[in-house]
Amino acid sequence: MNSNFKAYNQTADILKAIAHPVRLCILRGLIEKGSCNVSYMQECLELPQSTVSQHLQKLRSLGIVESERNGLEINYSVKDEKVKQLITLFLGEISHHE
Repeated sequence: MNSNFKAYNQTADILKAIAHPVRLCILRGLIEKGSCNVSYMQECLELPQSTVSQHLQKLRSLGIVESERNGLEINYSVKDEKVKQLITLFLGEISHHE
């Protein structure tokens, strides 16, 4: 058994972060679409912009998603390949519409 608790804690934090229905939906949408902005997610999820932004901030703080500024717009995408694999494993194949 390996007692490298730092690695276990990091993995546990990532699993806790993605174990939320809204975040799972955000991640699946980002994987499917490639990237999108908060306004688009807000419309799809039918949630306030502030709620979507809070969920994205949690995912960003753990390095799960990354953002890229394009003028006034900020687009988000899934950065962590392991998370992409997990989401696909649990939620099934995702068709890419890029």
